[in-house]
Amino acid sequence: MIHIEKLTKQFGALTAVDSLSLDVGEGEVFGFLGPNGAGKTTTVRMLTSLIGPTAGRATVNGLEIGRDDQAIRQTVGLLTETPGLYDRLSAEHNLTIFARLYGVGDVPDQVQKYLRMLGLWERRQDEAGSFSKGMRQKLAIARALLHEPEVLFLDEPTSGLDPEAAKLVRDFIGELKAEGRTIFLCTHNLDEADRLCSRIGIFKTRLITVDTPANLRQKLYGRTVVFHVKQLLPDWVGAVRALPFVRSAEAADSRLVVGLDDPETHNPDILRQLVAAGADVQFVGELRHSLEDIYLQFIEKAGQP
Repeated sequence: MIHIEKLTKQFGALTAVDSLSLDVGEGEVFGFLGPNGAGKTTTVRMLTSLIGPTAGRATVNGLEIGRDDQAIRQTVGLLTETPGLYDRLSAEHNLTIFARLYGVGDVPDQVQKYLRMLGLWERRQDEAGSFSKGMRQKLAIARALLHEPEVLFLDEPTSGLDPEAAKLVRDFIGELKAEGRTIFLCTHNLDEADRLCSRIGIFKTRLITVDTPANLRQKLYGRTVVFHVKQLLPDWVGAVRALPFVRSAEAADSRLVVGLDDPETHNPDILRQLVAAGADVQFVGELRHSLEDIYLQFIEKAGQP
């Protein structure tokens, strides 16, 4: 759906995007993560043909930026961080204008469909300027979907929203994901990216890494399992540490913290070892590093000379 080869954008002496190469597959929700000023929005603006690249090439749904710009702008959906709406016009009138610009076939039905889907139908005659920020964001999402785009670019869709409004937007993105839409998501909300995205790319002018959140956890930390026992004896730590598949084993109060590559296979072996040694195992859980931990590690490493 999205194919990028060495895409670069310079503003005078400043390089905002440096030789970005990336593929995003059909039906994938791809999270594009990075600090402010990293070049994420510039990348989205190039991929939606709002600005041209300095070098490199990219195609979106088979259309090439720089050659098929008008077709790209007509066929993708875009939600910007600060969506521009006509504040003195009603929600229905706002969507009607954009539906006509997109050449939507049955404008009234399509406008009604998305106003209802996003819970705005009862407020359709109200001026957009009277809406809360969450309602304005939902209206902007409806605008981005009116022409049923196969590829959707969302730039900070929940930025500045209260928790209830942010959840509504996330749930709707989840529904779009279930429909098989291809979504390119820029966000600072790392928990949101962890829950919604098939893969993530960490970016700071250059692409630092791309993978699934689970694989990135595995690369940085392996997997950590915590065995809670009634009383932990020091000898048990050494016995578990000696097992060939154990990467690490440490005591923490009445917990045994074990680093493993394949807990599903080896947890039973460790349980048998502990029970045979006389341990009363109360429960077993996996320690899950947050995406924030992963993100900060990669960003820190990228800043090192």
